[in-house]
Amino acid sequence: MKSNMTVEGEILEIQGFDIAPEFTHPLFFLLLFVYFTLLFSNIGVLTLIITEKSLHQPMYMLFCNLSVNDLIGNTVLLPQLMAHIISTERFVTFRQCAVQAFCSHTFGSASHMILVIMAIDRYVAICHPLRYRSIMTTKAVIGLSATAWGVSLLLVSVLIGLTVRLSRCRSLIQNAYCDNASLFKLSCDDVSINNIYGLFFTVLLFSCSLGGIAITYFRIALICWIKKNKELNNRAMQTCASHLVLYLIMLWSGFLTIILHRFPDYPDLRKIAYILFHVVPANLNPIIYGMHTRSLRDKIIQIMQRKVTTT
Repeated sequence: MKSNMTVEGEILEIQGFDIAPEFTHPLFFLLLFVYFTLLFSNIGVLTLIITEKSLHQPMYMLFCNLSVNDLIGNTVLLPQLMAHIISTERFVTFRQCAVQAFCSHTFGSASHMILVIMAIDRYVAICHPLRYRSIMTTKAVIGLSATAWGVSLLLVSVLIGLTVRLSRCRSLIQNAYCDNASLFKLSCDDVSINNIYGLFFTVLLFSCSLGGIAITYFRIALICWIKKNKELNNRAMQTCASHLVLYLIMLWSGFLTIILHRFPDYPDLRKIAYILFHVVPANLNPIIYGMHTRSLRDKIIQIMQRKVTTT
């Protein structure tokens, strides 16, 4: 009976990681380094794209969505995680927890949707090069970006909305961060609707993501195979390789997180997988895209050469 009593308090305790004292500060500084690295790289790429007129192209403007998403998703997660690593008191309010869960799930769903609209851009650029400028107008880029964010926000709003309506009979978040599953596990109410919508949310997101990427890349490969044009093939490899690498990294880290939620015997592995889902793509996005995209890579090299000559 005691476990079914409703908890009225707003304060929740985060379980976090059980870290040996000698590893606390090294882990803190490692995460701090990772956080500042992703801040520097993503803000740097955003600034470069915004300030350089030659990069005001649909591909780079769409990539800005990815950098903004990475900054938001990791800023919501990492600072609080670092604070909890060096602190013995790991408490948050229910509202703070709900906001973190909302931003975290928005980060995940928006990553999928943004990579889908970037795949559409690559399809138009490679399969319809003569019509590219007339199709991928500023209005089209804004519309695609708004659709990616709008769909993500709508799906996540319903997901978190179904959870915050529940009464709570527990106050311990059995995780190192707040997410939807950890929040509705605080309730002793019937969570069948949450489970059904959560399954619908996951299936819809991955179906749209995998389907969109598969169709666009199949069409691109088909065009390259039919035309057998060396220049076309090189352009497809140059622009699509970085996009596909980013997508596969995000896809498998996301799959790992979802699968491990079904295995409560591996809580620490699940926590680590979820953190890697945030951190790894956010750090690799600017590097992989920058190194595999000629215009962006050339601009980065030019800026570095200017700094060397001025010093």
